[in-house]
Amino acid sequence: MNRNFLSVAALLGALSVALGAFAAHKLKEIVSPEAVAVFETGVRYQFYHVFALLFVALVSERISNKWMIWAGNCFIMGIVFFCGSLYALTALKVAENTHLTLIGIATPVGGVFFIAGWLFLWIGVTKK
Repeated sequence: MNRNFLSVAALLGALSVALGAFAAHKLKEIVSPEAVAVFETGVRYQFYHVFALLFVALVSERISNKWMIWAGNCFIMGIVFFCGSLYALTALKVAENTHLTLIGIATPVGGVFFIAGWLFLWIGVTKK
């Protein structure tokens, strides 16, 4: 078991629940429904990839190779870039800031990390 990935997944899972609760109860009062939807997309993808990271952490005891480490790291970076940029975009809307395009560049970068994580996971579990 990879304890580092397990602990990061636990913390990111707790953060997912907290951010989801914030979106459901408070965020709706301060931003448009479109901005809430953007934020909730970040929460949803964060939670999906927390489970992917948990899987990598638990399976890495049986399947220990560099591809599994790359997968876990990519899932973490995807959460930081993809989800983090969606949270930042929402925060900028709350602040009525118009410089949204610079943050928006990070979203597809995070998506690439997510895709790479899934591909590395596939390679990791199929390698002998």
